[in-house]
Amino acid sequence: METTEQRNAFTEGPILRPLIRFTVPIMLALFLQAMYGAVDLIVVGQFAGDAGSVSAVSTGSTMMNLPMMIIFGLTMGATVLIGRKIGERNYEEAGEIVGASVVLFAIVGAAFTALMLALCHPFAQVMQVPEEAYDFTIQYVMICASGTIFIVAYNVLSAIFRGLGNSTLPLIFVAIACVVNIAGDLLLVAVFHMGAAGAAIATVAAQAVSVVLSLAIIRRTKLPFHFRRSYIRLNVPHIAGIVRLGFPIALQDTLTNVSFLVVNAVINNMGVITSAGYGIAQKVTSFILLIPSAFGSAMSAFVAQNIGARRPHRARRAMFYGMGLALGMGVFMFLLSFFFGDRLAAIFNGEAAIISAAAEYLRGFSFDCLMVSVLFCFTGYFNGCGRTLFVMVQGLIGALAVRMPFAILMSMRPEPTLFSIGLATPLASLTSIVLCAVYYRHYRKNDPLEGQMSE
Repeated sequence: METTEQRNAFTEGPILRPLIRFTVPIMLALFLQAMYGAVDLIVVGQFAGDAGSVSAVSTGSTMMNLPMMIIFGLTMGATVLIGRKIGERNYEEAGEIVGASVVLFAIVGAAFTALMLALCHPFAQVMQVPEEAYDFTIQYVMICASGTIFIVAYNVLSAIFRGLGNSTLPLIFVAIACVVNIAGDLLLVAVFHMGAAGAAIATVAAQAVSVVLSLAIIRRTKLPFHFRRSYIRLNVPHIAGIVRLGFPIALQDTLTNVSFLVVNAVINNMGVITSAGYGIAQKVTSFILLIPSAFGSAMSAFVAQNIGARRPHRARRAMFYGMGLALGMGVFMFLLSFFFGDRLAAIFNGEAAIISAAAEYLRGFSFDCLMVSVLFCFTGYFNGCGRTLFVMVQGLIGALAVRMPFAILMSMRPEPTLFSIGLATPLASLTSIVLCAVYYRHYRKNDPLEGQMSE
């Protein structure tokens, strides 16, 4: 059984090989997830053609990232809690946490559907969406918001299986969604010329199909515990545990995303071409950051199981292994985005002015490829240790005290450039790395569990 074998590999024997084996499917899943979002922009850019539609999809997807970030942050609480119980070999309680997660996120999904439908107009106004893209943006957000429950379901299923040590099933889930989304985009945008609205319909349909087929696959999957329907209930202690671990991550991700929304609003005010170029660059960066993001996600589950098994030395070694691997690949991504940003942007759009704007932003952003290779492994480690409050604090300092003010300051210059605005992100990451390094020394020195746990 894969889950049991993965659990043993996490807490016993060599570290590097099982860490890589667990990380690669997460990396592939993130790649497909990025493709899932990028296909909308590629198809709209190539077949709708106008900058308004491109800006609508890029801005609308940025707006939809807000609930997605909150949901992902909360599900991380479930991943860590389940991973901890699996490391302790307390399978019965792990099953109860799975059931509590189903109830909690059903409520969260319903709430966010209503919220996004109600707030799409105010969001668009706050973000200063260009007039040419405004109606398209509203259509895109309202349609996508209607499928929020499917976004929640996918993230919950993925979080549960990552906590169990299974990263293959989440890869299958997102692969299904990616295939359906590509087919839907080509049909609705390229054939029926429905523009941004067609891309949104394809996105929701793909999410729905993925969840339905995923549930069918799960029914045939062997778990380390017998899952009972009685587990699906309002289990207050377990829900409180999930929220306690996940809420700080969700709040940090939310306010970090708000900082990006502010940057997006600042750039939207610079014109539709600049807005479209920034949107293209954001899609490119979603691919560039796949590797460090995968290591960060893998680190949380790997560390959680080792902390549950009372093996903190393995958890620390895994963090440093992850940093080394991610940084080695980060150097390549830095060079690619700094020197060949125009070629990367051309994949998404053929208009020279938009490509030029995207490449300019990517040159400034490119330094973040190096920073996040270290930062995401740090935060994944602290999440796995249950230190999510610190992860929230360092993230907010980087986002609200560095990235957002710096971007606003650069936009106020007589001739603002996307290069200078792009520098705001690596500066924020560098600040967070310094905070993580200081806290890591403090954590090792003062955590009483460190002295009680053995290799």
